[in-house]
Amino acid sequence: MTTHANKAAAKSAPEKKSRFSFFAGVVAELRKAHWPTRQEAVRLSILVLAVCIVVGIILGGLDWAFARLFLLLGG
Repeated sequence: MTTHANKAAAKSAPEKKSRFSFFAGVVAELRKAHWPTRQEAVRLSILVLAVCIVVGIILGGLDWAFARLFLLLGG
C-alpha cells in the first residue's frame, strides 16, 4: 500500500524547470493563440465602449430616479 502511495506522490510532484523554459512555454502558447484581425479588434472595442456607455446611462438613470424618490420621501 505504501509503494502505491509513494508512486502516486512521485507522479503528482511538479518537475523543476528553469525560468527560461517557463517563458519559452509562454511564447509557444501565445503563438498557438488565435489573434483577432485589426478589423475584429476595432469592431469589438467599439462594442465594448457602446455597452459601457449604455450601462452607464442605465445606472445613472437609476441613481437619478432613486435620488429623486428619496428626496420626495425624506423631505
